[in-house]
Amino acid sequence: QMHVAESGGGLVQQGGSLRLACEASRHTFSRYAVGWFRQAPGKEREIVAAINWSGVTKYVADAVKGRFTVSRTTNKVTVFLQMNSLKPEDTAVYYCAAAPKVTTGYSTSDTEYDYWGQGTQVTVSS
Repeated sequence: QMHVAESGGGLVQQGGSLRLACEASRHTFSRYAVGWFRQAPGKEREIVAAINWSGVTKYVADAVKGRFTVSRTTNKVTVFLQMNSLKPEDTAVYYCAAAPKVTTGYSTSDTEYDYWGQGTQVTVSS
């Protein structure tokens, strides 16, 4: 069993920035595709960004394109979600998840992700 944990959430004013980090309890995390998802109150969970195991192939959802970027450290054990120009509609619980069965590229489907963090709250005030 692998435990995944997010950090870096908080309260920020509109236009501000936050950087979320995702780490795991096992080093095998470095070989997995990782996705960032979010869920706002009353809404379904949605993909925000994803990155393949090497950090070369990335996906960013249209809703956040140009404002959010996803990356991972050179040793692959930490995945970041850099969020700039935040808007009130970005307010949600943000989850990091790992997909050990996705061996090439990444996945935008939450069903492909086996290991999930507890989530971190991001609140953007207007």
